Amino acid sequence: MVTPPDFERLLRGTALRVTRPRLAVLGAVHAHPHADTDTIIGAVRREIPKVSHQAVYDSLHALTAAGLLRRIQPSGSVARYETRIGDNHHHLVCRSCGTIADVDCAVGEAPCLTASEDHGFSIDEAEVVYWGLCPACSTS
Repeated sequence: MVTPPDFERLLRGTALRVTRPRLAVLGAVHAHPHADTDTIIGAVRREIPKVSHQAVYDSLHALTAAGLLRRIQPSGSVARYETRIGDNHHHLVCRSCGTIADVDCAVGEAPCLTASEDHGFSIDEAEVVYWGLCPACSTS
């Protein structure tokens, strides 16, 4: 379980200043994987009631740029954030309710998919989104 002191260590390790909004955003994303910005703002405001939207947006941007958060945006969805980084995992997305679940790499190490043609690129990540219906929606 990641704790607030771990968040402080992570911030210091990337040379980001330790601020209440950044700590609260890390905590919110950790507690709500694949959360959208509105959900994150709501969670942060439970901890810091007067935090501005801009402070949360700025924190999300800084934490993503520093590699502490991953931003994903499945087709037709708003941006979502997660703390699971660096392992090149993929996602399942429910076409009906929008639920998102993590899926480990299917084969091998990152990148777990080898492109049929790399066109000279040095590939370091593969992004796959599996679409379908979650268990709750497939029984409805």
